[in-house]
Amino acid sequence: MRTTDTLRLLLLAAIWGASFLFMRIAVPALGAVNTAFLRVVCGSIGLLVIMAVLRMPLRFDGKLRWAMLLGVINSGLPFLMYCLAARVLPAGYSAILNATAPLMGVIMGAAFFAEKLTLKKVMGMVAGFAGILLISTTGEAHLTRALILGILACLVATTCYGIAGFLAKRWITARGGMDATKVAFGSQLGASCFLLPFFAVTAPQTAASQWQIPEVWACILAVGFICTALAYILYFRLLADIGPLRTLTVTFLIPPFGIFWGWLVLGEALNQGFTAGALLIVCAVWLVVKADRPTPQVASVK
Repeated sequence: MRTTDTLRLLLLAAIWGASFLFMRIAVPALGAVNTAFLRVVCGSIGLLVIMAVLRMPLRFDGKLRWAMLLGVINSGLPFLMYCLAARVLPAGYSAILNATAPLMGVIMGAAFFAEKLTLKKVMGMVAGFAGILLISTTGEAHLTRALILGILACLVATTCYGIAGFLAKRWITARGGMDATKVAFGSQLGASCFLLPFFAVTAPQTAASQWQIPEVWACILAVGFICTALAYILYFRLLADIGPLRTLTVTFLIPPFGIFWGWLVLGEALNQGFTAGALLIVCAVWLVVKADRPTPQVASVK
């Protein structure tokens, strides 16, 4: 993998690691649906501004509907799930559970996209789910039903990510490709349309005073413009350059950032099984990535 790709992975991890902190702050004030909707709307606006500055024509060559549908799977539903989880989970929990995306990619790839299921991948899956079990059943976590539901919400999100990487390759790349900024804009537009009906129902139920908190709006703008608009340009560029499973290895790097931001800003404490469970998940993802490393002959073909 090129140095520039590695640097983009690091930047993407730093940005997405911060998103869990921003959601953790915004969700208690505005609610999960409102936060998720405002995130994708701000992301759409940010991407539209970037396209205008770059003077990119709004031509999608017949791929807009595919990009919008991809956005429902890769943004709308996962963002909603993470916002629901943010009501009960520390930012560090959500960040480390986000690392299961490559494991879900292996499962979804084997089940629906003709990806080969090797022994190393199976070992990775077992280790990954052992890590999840350890995180969710140690300390006082097993006593909290809400905590378990939050973990399940995160796993639904990572399953969507596992599917979306393959669908992006099938729907966008295999159809001649499209500029990463346009794919990102189309996906956030689709996510906005998906979440709009839910927002229309929940927004009027939110107290007016909650909409007037400056810190909450700062988090909404940051998670929308930086963690969504900018991040998804990086994400779709990486998908096109290094493929879905390699791109999902960004989840290796997200947990340290997510844990650090949660500790630094919110003083979040983690249960006694978190570190061991996190290490198991990291080892699991490493097994998955190592199993999918291409041979030199394949790697030389772009």
